[in-house]
Amino acid sequence: MAQQVSQKEINDIVWKACDTFRGAVDPAEYKNYILTMLFIKYMSDLWKDKREEYEKKYRGNKDRVNRALSRERFMVPAESNFDYLYSKRDEPNIGEIINIALEKIEDANKAKLETVFRNIDFNSEAALGQPKERNRRLKNLLGDFADNRLDLRPSRIGNRDVIGDVYEYLIAKFAAGAGKKAGEFYTPPEVSTLLAKLVDPKSGDKICDPACGSGSLLIKVGKQVGSENFALFGHESNGSTWSLCRMNMFLHGMDSARIEWCDTLNNPKLIENDELMRFNVVVANPPFSLDKWGRENALHDRFNRFWRDTPPKSRGDYAFITHMIEISLEGEGKVGVVVPHGVLFRGGSEGTIRRKLIEENLLEAVVGLPAKLFFGTGIPAAILIFNKGRKSWDEAQSKRDRHILFIDASREYEDVKKQNRLRDQDIDKIISVFREFREVEKYSCLATLDDIKETDYNLNIPRYVDTFEEEEEVDIPAVQREIEEIEAELSKTQAELNGYLKELGLTSK
Repeated sequence: MAQQVSQKEINDIVWKACDTFRGAVDPAEYKNYILTMLFIKYMSDLWKDKREEYEKKYRGNKDRVNRALSRERFMVPAESNFDYLYSKRDEPNIGEIINIALEKIEDANKAKLETVFRNIDFNSEAALGQPKERNRRLKNLLGDFADNRLDLRPSRIGNRDVIGDVYEYLIAKFAAGAGKKAGEFYTPPEVSTLLAKLVDPKSGDKICDPACGSGSLLIKVGKQVGSENFALFGHESNGSTWSLCRMNMFLHGMDSARIEWCDTLNNPKLIENDELMRFNVVVANPPFSLDKWGRENALHDRFNRFWRDTPPKSRGDYAFITHMIEISLEGEGKVGVVVPHGVLFRGGSEGTIRRKLIEENLLEAVVGLPAKLFFGTGIPAAILIFNKGRKSWDEAQSKRDRHILFIDASREYEDVKKQNRLRDQDIDKIISVFREFREVEKYSCLATLDDIKETDYNLNIPRYVDTFEEEEEVDIPAVQREIEEIEAELSKTQAELNGYLKELGLTSK
């Protein structure tokens, strides 16, 4: 059996391929080319593996081999194969050849990959430079992916989700270098894990992320189900990121995920019978305080999503929150959303929306996170959990329905260079407290509706979780004695120094 290639080895090879573009092409641009080439290499290697398997099984009978290949979950046309592209690496129109290869992959896999490459142009002068430089870069890129160690066939990578993992690895690396743009397409894996555990999806659930980026959070929530009996849906407004998300879903074997390229707030496309589709679980890490999000359209929203009040033009946080709550199923839907802390206490229309959500008893928990968890911003964030399965305040009987849980997890994390990171034990503690819905001194608090009313519906976590640490009492007389001893020692030392200076014929100043 062939020796298996390690995850680190694959990661290093693919990351090295990025050198082809560094310094000449913006990382926000070249990530598309690197990840698309990884996609082609993966499909080609898997297709090659399948062909060899069937040729052996059917003893070279081409008709039977081709018939078996036609029933696979995808097709790779001969002129889209990575080996074919590599053989054409010296052609003066190599960018055009790669574009045609991508078109053929789309045509051969219309149900799963139609239009997925329309935002990626390997022949773009604006993105990749003039012909001579563009050809050189593309030749080097093909050469990097032709590394013999980068063999992505199952016989070399085993049953591991290596390709999905390297895809996530690269997206994380690009996010780290993309500054503020990173938040547009990536949620740190630890935050995704935490959010997936908090919403706790079940077998058979329909799961939606209306601001899904590259899909990492949506995939993590799907995997949390523990079986393949779930359906994924998403919206993404950025065309290139939408393409990455579609490829990411495919690489993780989630071919049936429905990801729409659209503006969630102004033109949602997950529609059924002229109504918004409803989901068991809705999660998102939407852009923080999005300016010009479309308030003018929200005032006449045909789905009447903003009936509680319309969020301010310069901050779209509650627009996303409201949309998510409206598309969750009545009586059972769960919503988990990452928000900036201003959402917890700002007034105006945001305060009105917050008050109504609390009065409807939809808010289940507020979880404060450490600062510097997210690429591109150092501000701390929080996770809000809404649950449409909660009873009204008047009908509430259980402890869970009669309280809102506040968790201050902001002080427990690992400091890793420029970013902070939630450790497994940090996530486990949050999940344990949330599932048991319990109070922990200086960590969590259960608040009633009356408690919330007393603060005028302010959800700022320190108002509920007392993290004040009393300072140790200072023994003033002991400190005074210590000062006197130090002064006496200093006086003695000064006298000795003066004596030495006098012996040397010097005088001290």
